[in-house]
Amino acid sequence: MNNPFTLSFGKKPLQYVSRISQNSEILENFTATEPSNQIYMITGVRGSGKTVMMAGIAGELMEKEEWVVVELNPTRDLLQSLAGKLYSLPEMHAHFVQARIDLTVLGLNVSLENAVPVTDIESAIALMLDELRKKRKRLLITVDEVTNCDSVRVFASSFQIFLRQEYPIFLLMTGLYDNIYDLQNADALTFLYRAPKMVLEPLNYTAIRKRYMDIFELDVEAAGKMAGLTKGYPFAFQVLGYLRWENRTVKTLEEILPEYDQYLEEYVYGKIWSELSDLDRQVLIRMSTGGETKVKNIREGIGMKPEQFSVYRDRLKRKGVLDTSKYGEVSFVLPRFAEFVLTRIL
Repeated sequence: MNNPFTLSFGKKPLQYVSRISQNSEILENFTATEPSNQIYMITGVRGSGKTVMMAGIAGELMEKEEWVVVELNPTRDLLQSLAGKLYSLPEMHAHFVQARIDLTVLGLNVSLENAVPVTDIESAIALMLDELRKKRKRLLITVDEVTNCDSVRVFASSFQIFLRQEYPIFLLMTGLYDNIYDLQNADALTFLYRAPKMVLEPLNYTAIRKRYMDIFELDVEAAGKMAGLTKGYPFAFQVLGYLRWENRTVKTLEEILPEYDQYLEEYVYGKIWSELSDLDRQVLIRMSTGGETKVKNIREGIGMKPEQFSVYRDRLKRKGVLDTSKYGEVSFVLPRFAEFVLTRIL
């Protein structure tokens, strides 16, 4: 049997712990007769499973006859891509032709006799959405890893117009918290504040433990030790499982920890660290060297005033590094991140 775990980002692994409640919230909302929300933004730290969750939801809706699903590349012209992908849909192309929608002027190489060419991209998409609505279809658009760039801003503004026109159009976007935050604060996109942000929390500890028990035939204590080492971080769940599978007959759990740390550093932690400011790093170093969790002690240890420290605490929370849910304390969200920080100061 091949290794059931994967180190690849974005691809749904064979061993996957689903987020049942969060998945259900989005699916129930989108499939409701009168949806209360037609857009969700899924955010979390790198390796938290944003893309996998989005792909899973898209896959479920794709199996329903009344749904059409289109995936767009955020680095391209999103409106142009949407028009092209909609027009090429096998199940809808004949209806678009029958409606005499001519998109030659938009560079889509489509010309219909006696049809008036559409010269505005929003108008072209609106015409196709009209046809979808007539056929009682719903359209889900997915965009992975969005940033606050021109293409995404233009697309989001157009999407808002389509919503006002009550088209059956839905949107799932994923992105790092800072990128989603910047996009929401862009001019003319304040409507995104009303769109729910699905912040991905750690995976269920019991579900991880059960998965390790079944795969490696471990008792509750041994599987629980493995689950604890992941802290519910999806990428860590995959890495630890992958390494344990590869070394299950030659190394103990303790013996694979150095390799586990190396994978976390090279795939995720190194990138996170490179994006932190010097003061961000000072906070994390103080926590790591002293094992400190009390906000007051950390702040005083690096000579920060309360109002200054709160800024960096919130920044590190948004980046998915710190848990600030307990009053007066902070702790690391990511597994063995303190050990990683210590390697940065040696």
